[in-house]
Amino acid sequence: MKNHPMVCDLETGVCGVAGEEELGIIDFNQPKKSIEVYYVTDPICSHCWALEPVLRRFIEQYGHYFNFHTIMGGLLEKWGDGPVDPANGISGPADVVGHWREVGEYYRMPIDGTVMMNNPVQSSYPPSRVFKVIQKNQHDAIAFEYLRRAREALFVFNQNIADTSVMIEIVNRLGLDGAAIVNESEQTSGQQLLNEDFDLARNLGVRGFPTIIIMNEDNKGLKIVGGCPFVNYVEGLKQVLNFEELQPKQLPSLLSLLGKEKLLFSKEIEVMYDLEKSEVISYVKKELSSDQYEMKEILGECYITTK
Repeated sequence: MKNHPMVCDLETGVCGVAGEEELGIIDFNQPKKSIEVYYVTDPICSHCWALEPVLRRFIEQYGHYFNFHTIMGGLLEKWGDGPVDPANGISGPADVVGHWREVGEYYRMPIDGTVMMNNPVQSSYPPSRVFKVIQKNQHDAIAFEYLRRAREALFVFNQNIADTSVMIEIVNRLGLDGAAIVNESEQTSGQQLLNEDFDLARNLGVRGFPTIIIMNEDNKGLKIVGGCPFVNYVEGLKQVLNFEELQPKQLPSLLSLLGKEKLLFSKEIEVMYDLEKSEVISYVKKELSSDQYEMKEILGECYITTK
């Protein structure tokens, strides 16, 4: 070990390593995030589920440029007598199944949909309120994880995520008190939190989900509606920042990503690491040891989970 002579200088009043510069400028400030990104969504929005691979990579690589806000939009208050979504021929829960499966097959984020025939979600408001309570009492990251787990439960594993017992179980798995949080969400304050999001979505001019709004300090920006390729979001961020080039962060290792997400579908791995579908299995085997993951298949798509 190298010895550094220590010197106490009477003139400068400094005790330190001899030869060190006494005066220098160091910037300890993190770059200020001048961009706000609003993601307006809903727990039962199939196109939002389809967007998850792209949105995850956008946040992972470019999240240091912006503050990210998840806003609940209120897709379904309740089923009525008339059409809920006339454009897609949806009047009741059973009509959702075909539309959801079409979305799942097109984007390759698995959607079964039979829950909407056997035990349909009657409203997206209950899981949305739970999201808001977690967001208020914990922080955005845990609320966002709850949203992910709820979507897995609904779209892939056919659980009614508006059912009280299902919501409690999902929240419990996050290490929180599910019964207490769901109970709080059912109080007047829970709906008030949700109404605040609805007001914000309206003020942002949002009419459909998913909608991403990228806004600068002057409240000017752009709106991206629906599922778009990854490059669209990067180009949108460039445009709002007025930058010719952005500096992406290094992608997380697959081990790190799986540790955080717990479950990843093939499409999510493909998008994150620029892989073809045929390359995913070999990539997983190269990046992970067999005791770190389990590989399974559902609805024709493979996925990995932590062991």
